[in-house]
Amino acid sequence: QVQLVESGGGLVQAGGSLRLSCTVSGTIVSSKRMGWYRQAPGKQRELVAAITSGGSTNYGDAVKGRFTISRDNAKNTVSLQMNSLKPEDTAVYYCNTYVMFKDYWGQGTQVTVSS
Repeated sequence: QVQLVESGGGLVQAGGSLRLSCTVSGTIVSSKRMGWYRQAPGKQRELVAAITSGGSTNYGDAVKGRFTISRDNAKNTVSLQMNSLKPEDTAVYYCNTYVMFKDYWGQGTQVTVSS
């Protein structure tokens, strides 16, 4: 059974930084595309960043140059370093992967950026 558990969210002032982690069990992060998504109140869930099994990364336009996705193969985790945070980054952040024709999501972690 694939399980994703996010951690690291919290309250931060605009301009600050946070690092989110996704601990993965039931699959190997280096063999899968791993993604971070977010959903703000009243808005659709959107892609924040993703990393493929080959190590290629892509980012949502709103976070390019500020956020960095990475993975730790030894710990089987995926992280999202978020710098220069803005109030519009406030959302619940979710870790995601796709295994055997099924999408898996974590429970989400709240990120709140105050102005």
